[in-house]
Amino acid sequence: MPDSTLRVGGFVPFTSIDYPGELAAVVFCQGCPWRCDYCHNPHLLPGSSEQLLDWEETLAELKQRSAFLDAVVFSGGEPTAQRALYKAMRQVKALDFKVGLHTAGAYPKRLQRLLPLLDWVGLDIKDLPDHYPDLTGVPGSGMRAWQSLELLRASSIPFQVRTTLGPDLPATRLQTLRARLDTAGVKDHLLQQCHPLTA
Repeated sequence: MPDSTLRVGGFVPFTSIDYPGELAAVVFCQGCPWRCDYCHNPHLLPGSSEQLLDWEETLAELKQRSAFLDAVVFSGGEPTAQRALYKAMRQVKALDFKVGLHTAGAYPKRLQRLLPLLDWVGLDIKDLPDHYPDLTGVPGSGMRAWQSLELLRASSIPFQVRTTLGPDLPATRLQTLRARLDTAGVKDHLLQQCHPLTA
């Protein structure tokens, strides 16, 4: 599949919980560069899959639902891992949907390019920056996530920061993390329970 075509690993045609205050559809983007052990969607981690949905067909279904949906949320996986995301968001925006994004902030430069297209962002801040490599398996991942937070703070886009209460985030560090986010001016910080995968 060409790099210009969005790789869609799943689609939810209707949700009231993935974009605050709006009825939305969710497009799950295939692929993520990180390997967090509590990942909620591990089937979306590989860059490709035999179960991919056709993006043009998904877009056509969104068009059919435009009369009773307010927004489309791109989730994952990590949506910003795909260069085709920008084009896909423009196509959705052209249908008069609001555009939401769930991201871990893995690609701050790509996020910066997407900002003019976004109406709301849910950003995962998993831990303090220095502790990210042990969680994600990727050096420098914490720096990139917190850079993405700074980009959102400097923008006028409403956003929510989410933190998963995983087994590797002790209470003392969580307290430090919450204090740092508060100092950074984060007004909406959601704590999510971890649901570990079982064999």
